[in-house]
Amino acid sequence: MPGTLRATGIVTLVAAALLGSAYALGRSLVPDRPRHGTGVAASVNSPHYSDQPPVPTDSPEPTGTSPTPKDGPHRADVGEGPFGSLISTGSARVALTFDDGPDPQYTPQVLALLREYGVKATFCVVGENAATHPDLIQQIAAQGHTLCNHSWNHDIALGKRSPDAIRADLLRTNTAIRAAVPNARIEYFRQPGGAWTYPVVSVCEELGMAPLHWAVDPSDWQAPGAGKITAAVMAHTGPGSIVLMHDAGGNRAGTVTALQYLLPELMNRFQLEALPTGTT
Repeated sequence: MPGTLRATGIVTLVAAALLGSAYALGRSLVPDRPRHGTGVAASVNSPHYSDQPPVPTDSPEPTGTSPTPKDGPHRADVGEGPFGSLISTGSARVALTFDDGPDPQYTPQVLALLREYGVKATFCVVGENAATHPDLIQQIAAQGHTLCNHSWNHDIALGKRSPDAIRADLLRTNTAIRAAVPNARIEYFRQPGGAWTYPVVSVCEELGMAPLHWAVDPSDWQAPGAGKITAAVMAHTGPGSIVLMHDAGGNRAGTVTALQYLLPELMNRFQLEALPTGTT
């Protein structure tokens, strides 16, 4: 399968490489992109995922500063994202993360490419999908990738709900993951849409999970094509970056094609890791 993908995607990847170089050159000639108030680099568009309503603008704000990170193995000095969420691995290593799966069409293709290049990644899985495709959860774990809780049904408004409702959602998702892989380590939670609030961070940490955000968002959830995905990742990834991509939630053919170029190129520049390595 990887050989077929490379054959069919060769023209796109050559264009992607040229676009990535042009993109990086252009970046050196213009000022840095604006940043969100959270300190996370702005994406080309916005961090909202495809099939989801916009992040509510009236999400509850904390009083004072963001919650103080708890002592423990997760946080180190990397909780610089919204409400203290993680945007860095805490080392020079780079972490690739894949959201919204597992998906029976695209997750196996992503897994095959990662296996071909010997790369471990982090999969932020949706509870409904984990319950429907336990075999894919088993494959992710068996290949040494990290599992991350991404809520039961990708509810962007989850952070606005009561702590009890948030807790029930996260526990239900963990149960679905562990039904496929008993005793699975689930040390991270990623809030859908990046719509973090104090209550959702508080609950996920109470359950022993670190809030996992990202530093690089190529907006592949909008299916912009392999060239744009490649250019964005190559232009913005640096030491310690957590990169957001998707293996589900829509047509992810562009992401799969982009990975054929990105994996060897990133490996030439960085050491790639599966969280929690480097943050524990």
